[in-house]
Amino acid sequence: MRDTDFDEGIMSGATWHKFCDQLKQTGDQIMRPETPTDPRTKAEGFRYLTRLLRLGLEMHVEFTDPEFPVFFSPCHETMKIGADNPDNFYQMCGLRGDCEYLIKGHRNTINYLSFRTQKGGYETDGKMIECGFFDGKDLILDADGYFEITISCDHQEGNWLPLDADATAMIVRQTYHDRQTETCADITIERINANTKPQPLRAVEFAQGLMRAADFVTNTSNLFNDWAQSYQAHPNQLPPADQALCQSVGGDPNIIYYHSYWELSDQEAWVIDVDRIPDCDTWNFQINNYWLESLDYRYHRICINKHNAHYNHDGSVTLVLSHHDIGHPNWLTTAGHFKGTCLFRWVGLAAGEEQCNPTARKVNIAEIANLELGSKLVKEKS
Repeated sequence: MRDTDFDEGIMSGATWHKFCDQLKQTGDQIMRPETPTDPRTKAEGFRYLTRLLRLGLEMHVEFTDPEFPVFFSPCHETMKIGADNPDNFYQMCGLRGDCEYLIKGHRNTINYLSFRTQKGGYETDGKMIECGFFDGKDLILDADGYFEITISCDHQEGNWLPLDADATAMIVRQTYHDRQTETCADITIERINANTKPQPLRAVEFAQGLMRAADFVTNTSNLFNDWAQSYQAHPNQLPPADQALCQSVGGDPNIIYYHSYWELSDQEAWVIDVDRIPDCDTWNFQINNYWLESLDYRYHRICINKHNAHYNHDGSVTLVLSHHDIGHPNWLTTAGHFKGTCLFRWVGLAAGEEQCNPTARKVNIAEIANLELGSKLVKEKS
């Protein structure tokens, strides 16, 4: 299309009408026949679409200029996507393969830190393919903990994050053990040799960004609805996910994922046993709603990790999900939900270590009293 065509669409209002019509049609995702029919889940589904829209607008309208990238958070307490990690602080920015960038930062005390450049996007082909990856453990720091990372297609000495010619974005994951005591890395990004200033908004840029935001809402909701539907084939189990699929949509290569679906009555509990904890940066388990949004971890205990878990005497871990607090030290709440999705992660397995696959079973609440409660964790499990 010519730029004048976009101008005409903005001037006539046709672009806005097209945007709104697509969002209206996308609402049908929440009414798919396999989705739960209770009012809470439906309300969360439509709220989910509004959250995806907020994110889509930030990605494609507000923070869309790869010549002047700015970090923003694509997932947080009120904007969730694809089983967002409650222990994470996520940051993202747009990039372009014919530019070079410089990250400046201070490492601080966050437990896990990774940087990933990627291409594609949910708004186009539903993929986010890795271009380059940098593990925070490999950072070269100065004596005061400061660092710089060069992002470019051409190899650089020191801290270097590879970039492909068709790269579109970068995502940063910072993973807490304990939000109360750890401090995230402070980072900024700038384009190297940026000698100009951002230009005023043009109609063509806004029109294209608006429709990309709509496509993001449509394609993202469809993608993760398909995921949730597929998990219903193994309810209340916790098998390994398709790792290649997880990586193809933006997963961290240091993470091994286990996605599933759970459903519990008021008198049932779901018990997850992990017989062995391998040497790793961390692990965690979280409870999500049907739409693969983590439940509200600000007010409900819906996630547990390597640092705050209680371990059995033999070093194994037993986790329990139920509607009511039954006194188990590793109890997680459903937060009023009777079905949903979940995710277990191993993060940063040490060289030579293999994951231990969790096992899961649904039991009557009365049986929980017979489970080994274990002893309170005094120091971090290594």
